[in-house]
Amino acid sequence: MILDIIQGLPKFHIIDFVDIILVAVLFYYLYKLLKGTNALNILIGFILIYITSKVVKYLEMKLLTEILDQFISVGVIALIIIFQSEIRRFLILLGSNGFLDKWKKLIFWKNDKVSKNKLDSSAIVLACNHLSQSYTGALIVICKTNPLEQIIQTGDVFESEINSQLLETIFFKNTPLHDGAVIVKDNKIQAARCILPVSKNNNIPVSMGLRHRSAIGITETSDAISVIVSEQTGKISIVKQGVVKHGISSHELQTFLDKEFNS
Repeated sequence: MILDIIQGLPKFHIIDFVDIILVAVLFYYLYKLLKGTNALNILIGFILIYITSKVVKYLEMKLLTEILDQFISVGVIALIIIFQSEIRRFLILLGSNGFLDKWKKLIFWKNDKVSKNKLDSSAIVLACNHLSQSYTGALIVICKTNPLEQIIQTGDVFESEINSQLLETIFFKNTPLHDGAVIVKDNKIQAARCILPVSKNNNIPVSMGLRHRSAIGITETSDAISVIVSEQTGKISIVKQGVVKHGISSHELQTFLDKEFNS
């Protein structure tokens, strides 16, 4: 009997194994992209509806099947509209150098590590700590694989080693460079007074000002990390993939930056 059941199962080919692996990788990166956002709950809800439609179709519940099929056909378009910023981030992730390098190493079995400049996180943390104590607003964007060249060109371009005193001077209220964002790339300050894209996410609390919205916006369209110092409260916040973590300590900021850039 067991042998008959085994023989009745569909044949499993190597291409089926590859198919499962690719789908698992796709879902992993989707989960990583949407983790911590409301979009993840919406996606899970849509997946549950899709599974339910398959079950009712198998049970030959015609009326419910037709309703769910219509919902799913319209829902695909709705998902594209709802997840337009997430889809854009996903496509940016696929085209980023870091993602391509991972697949090159996996396919060609390369174990050599690409040398890169480690981020001088201590200088950034020290500057943010001093700016926080003096209630001086600041916005620092740290690049990963996306170079943000177009964003850099919107500000005053220069190249300097990361220095806590320089960062504090840039964001001092009476200096011409304090308004806008500082862009850090390859462990160097590349530009100041840069203009960032403002997030259009309607779920952002009204209490967040333009600085926070800009910090969220740049992380929605790239893999960069934003560090914010609030002018009103003096609190330090970090933004990754559009998700804000408020009121972190200097130690937490140091740990976060080291994990993101120096691990």
